[in-house]
Amino acid sequence: MPEGPELHLASCFVNETCKGLVFGGCVEKSSVSRNPEVPFESSAYHISAVARGKELRLTLSPLPGAQPPQKPLSLVFRFGMSGSFQLAPADALPPHAHLRFYTAPPAPRLALCFVDIRRFGHWDPEGEWQPGRGPCVLLEYERFRDKVLRNLSDKAFDRPICEALLDQRFFNGIGNYLRAEILYRLKIPPFEKARTVLEALQQSRPSPELTLSQKIKAKLQNPDLLELCHLVPKEVVQLGEAWEAKMASVLCFSSVRYWAAILLTLENGSLLNRPGGKGYGPERGEEDFAAFRAWLQCYGMPGMSSLRDRHGRTIWFKGEPGPLAPKGGRSRKKKSKETQLGAEVRKEDLPLSSKTISRTRRDRKHAPKSIAQQSEGTSLQQNQETPTAPKKGKRRGRLAATGRRRPPKSKVDTRSQEAS
Repeated sequence: MPEGPELHLASCFVNETCKGLVFGGCVEKSSVSRNPEVPFESSAYHISAVARGKELRLTLSPLPGAQPPQKPLSLVFRFGMSGSFQLAPADALPPHAHLRFYTAPPAPRLALCFVDIRRFGHWDPEGEWQPGRGPCVLLEYERFRDKVLRNLSDKAFDRPICEALLDQRFFNGIGNYLRAEILYRLKIPPFEKARTVLEALQQSRPSPELTLSQKIKAKLQNPDLLELCHLVPKEVVQLGEAWEAKMASVLCFSSVRYWAAILLTLENGSLLNRPGGKGYGPERGEEDFAAFRAWLQCYGMPGMSSLRDRHGRTIWFKGEPGPLAPKGGRSRKKKSKETQLGAEVRKEDLPLSSKTISRTRRDRKHAPKSIAQQSEGTSLQQNQETPTAPKKGKRRGRLAATGRRRPPKSKVDTRSQEAS
């Protein structure tokens, strides 16, 4: 699922590509989307964006003199499992463009599209951040740190640290690959109790004798867990900005795809099984993933172990899992570099309310079959290693009716097949 860095980069993409463009007309929604209609029409308006954790706010601002007169409208997007923004010619819309904002004539018309192949993304025309989400780990670091340390008595911190890191009430923007990288750098067992890990940070304060520059240097050299929740996403953003600058120097403006889509495809590793490594983002090859693969130290890397937490999310780690590891859970170690990253079912971030839970389950229950059966490697089954049991009954009944038996088949050793 898209995490804080991807949402931040998506907002940068919107602001950069829409700068100087004038949009006009109605906002168009696809007929298959279950999201609400956007009640906005203007002869001329601008589009801007800002991200906060795992949400992005898009603001439509009418220009002076635009008709009909109205106030700016804001929409808050949550990207689900596969959301992204793309700018495309109006007569060549990308597949799965479920919300479209068209530029005003007479120039060649373009469309800013919210593209979501799996349709788990959501937009809210009310334009309010989702209640209960904490400060952004990337852009509101001081508020984020203060909220965590002031609420260590919350029952969320009774759970393993790997599960607490996905609680968006406190860690807004942290997701699966980020939690693995953060815990790995600090050599913290993922199933250590969260409160045990975080209470130590309340006591650690820099010496008052240090100068400001010395304090900053000490933090950069020995960051704690909460500092890494800010610094690690920042590294991903810097990777994205560097890649985007490189591609902008060799590609025309209209063909540039934003870096966040690459990160989203990697985070949703099952899509990498498609030919050429193409996902729902940039239509380019594996070379575009090199920088991010080189940056990863733990998530899906050879030699790392993995376990599923109580929400079914796979956590990658090295060493012992910790005292709160699930009973009966088998730690699996990744053996080869050829194995695709993160072959697991992607789930939404931890629910914030019972309403969120019911909506998520309902969306999955009614997901279109055509999406779930797109290609090999994109199956939504949780356990792909479990062989399908042959159907019984019909053959047995047919044999009984005829009174004849087929010659016994020779047994085949399936162990090599299961291992492949």
